[in-house]
Amino acid sequence: MNIKQSSQWQNANIKYLMASVAVIEQMLSSYITEPENCLSSLKVEQARLELMAVASAMPSPSALQELTIGFNLSDFERDVLLLCAGMELQQNFDSLCADAQGDGQLSYPTFNLAMSALAAPHWNAISPDHPLRRWLLIEVVRGKTITHSALRINERILHYLMGVDCLDEAFKGIIEPVSLSGEMVRSRRLPLSGSHSTIASQIAALWSKNWAQQQSGFSVDSLPLTDYPLPIVQLCGDEVESKLAIASTACEILRIKLAVISTRVIPTVTAELNNLILLWYREAKLRRSVLLLDCDEMDSEDGAKENAIAQLIVNITSPIIIMTRDRRKSTRRPFITFDIHPPTKQEQRQIWQNALGEFVPVLNGQVEVLVEQFNLNAPTIYAVCEEMISQNPEKIEAGFTDNLPAQQTSKINPPAAIQNQLWDICRAQSRPRLDDLAQRILPAATWDDLVLPEAERQTLREIAAHVRQRTKVYKEWGFAGKGDRGLGISALFAGTSGTGKTMSSEVLAGELQLDLYRIDLSSVVSKYIGETEKNLRRVFDAAESGATILLFDEADAIFGKRSDVKDSHDRYANMEVSYLLQRMESYQGLAILTTNLKDSLDTAFLRRIRFVVKYSFPDAKDRAEIWRRIFPKNTPTEGLDCVKLGRLNVAGGNIRNIALNAAFMAADAREPVQMKHLLIAARAEYVKLERTLTDAEIRGWL
Repeated sequence: MNIKQSSQWQNANIKYLMASVAVIEQMLSSYITEPENCLSSLKVEQARLELMAVASAMPSPSALQELTIGFNLSDFERDVLLLCAGMELQQNFDSLCADAQGDGQLSYPTFNLAMSALAAPHWNAISPDHPLRRWLLIEVVRGKTITHSALRINERILHYLMGVDCLDEAFKGIIEPVSLSGEMVRSRRLPLSGSHSTIASQIAALWSKNWAQQQSGFSVDSLPLTDYPLPIVQLCGDEVESKLAIASTACEILRIKLAVISTRVIPTVTAELNNLILLWYREAKLRRSVLLLDCDEMDSEDGAKENAIAQLIVNITSPIIIMTRDRRKSTRRPFITFDIHPPTKQEQRQIWQNALGEFVPVLNGQVEVLVEQFNLNAPTIYAVCEEMISQNPEKIEAGFTDNLPAQQTSKINPPAAIQNQLWDICRAQSRPRLDDLAQRILPAATWDDLVLPEAERQTLREIAAHVRQRTKVYKEWGFAGKGDRGLGISALFAGTSGTGKTMSSEVLAGELQLDLYRIDLSSVVSKYIGETEKNLRRVFDAAESGATILLFDEADAIFGKRSDVKDSHDRYANMEVSYLLQRMESYQGLAILTTNLKDSLDTAFLRRIRFVVKYSFPDAKDRAEIWRRIFPKNTPTEGLDCVKLGRLNVAGGNIRNIALNAAFMAADAREPVQMKHLLIAARAEYVKLERTLTDAEIRGWL
């Protein structure tokens, strides 16, 4: 069934409906005056001839005709529906009903009136198992008897007969229509990537083939969407936007509609679920709709919800597409599963070029850099370009040309600034959603803040070089062609607390313009079997899309030596480590592990770490250098002796605590930071460390 939305059809459809109601109106009038000959009266015949004339002018079948065929209504059932529609569309229908029933109180349609005044009556029409009541085309307002109860046309059905295309009000907040793939971005259609377009075409072909095999006279515009259960299509993976776009495109190819329901709102009460299934069956027939079941945010531990989803899938015979991160088990209906991956690098390159258009050449190869650093889908890439264009309207209008008046040129960012904007917008768009498992650290430290031996500083520079040049080495020089294993860039920072491990991570993130995420291992590690592995997968999957450095702080908790297998828990713990090793090897970004005890790590794990940086406890010379750099330029100081301060036998993290506490004391006293403030702060820090501040350390301070 298909509602045509042209104005010509709309006008003709309303004329047809009103002409059909007019036939029922004449039947009632004739029944009042000529009960014996009411169906063959001259006025009834004249109304029927007028209806035939209107029908011949219809450009395509009316909504009433399609509903009659779609729900297999008899002529009598159709007329009962029109009898109820007349109450809504004709002013005098209530008095007609009262006069026809000989009772002023019965000013509404009833089954008794229909059986008496309409043609070809049959008792089955009253049955709850027959279309009028089974699919809630009409509603029975219960009275003393079923035959004298008031009948009312369902509001959704009335809108449908009038040619109004809308979802049932009962679906509000539960099922929402999905706009098909004609989304516009700066007056351009938002296309799918090649691989995703292929999947959409495969889905359309799969269903078309099944429909064609199950009925003769196959036509894509008259497919009975609910009569033949089709294979359920399952779209798996983390590409939520891409999965939605694929489903929309497949429906657009078949010229059918799409509506989405989230598992979060599926009712678990049996009666409510059954009513939802029934109403959706009716809706699928009315709108020729496919149901998109969104399981992406499904809580696998909710047993009641899982049962409700299983019932929904089994009992809905209209086409279903499931969006899910993990594959769901098939039910009595077959599943056809497609794993949805991000567009390939070549496809992303083409999407960037389409989105940027004539501005690509002026960006000096920036597109290539973005493609290799970020792993974005088509909607995100178009959103990035849209945001960049909105931030530079003068630049875009000028077409990136240099032939502009000086007063205009002064307002325009140079191409280098545009490149930086694109990079920053991509970073923001691709940031992983890991609020419950990780903390984003805003890099504040620079190379000047880092006090390390030259060998360790050189290793950090090598790490940065590997990240910057991985595209050239992996792609252009062909190392990626040897396989994906070992392409991940990983580093182990080993040393006691406060020696600069986290600061080094910040320096690298700032140098490379990447986001830094510290992984909260207390949230990742779970006592439940399989949960730790699932959490690790969430971390890596989320980080794969863009410019992210993963910092596993205090990694000993999860990366320790694998135990001998003594029970099932040991076996699963080893599986978690093995899974981690696999993801570390394939992760395309930079993963940094920090540990206080390097010797506690598994040797098999260490073999897969590309860089190891050892952070030794700073000697007096290094501590003095840290003191020289610890205070910001705006901090007022007076009489500080960094050599004497360097005698404090503490690591850099403790030095920062002492400096910060001293700054607060000096600010409160309205004085510059002096040695006396640092002495008080040092004593407080030593109390925290449960150590004694020796005379040798503070000799000559005051």
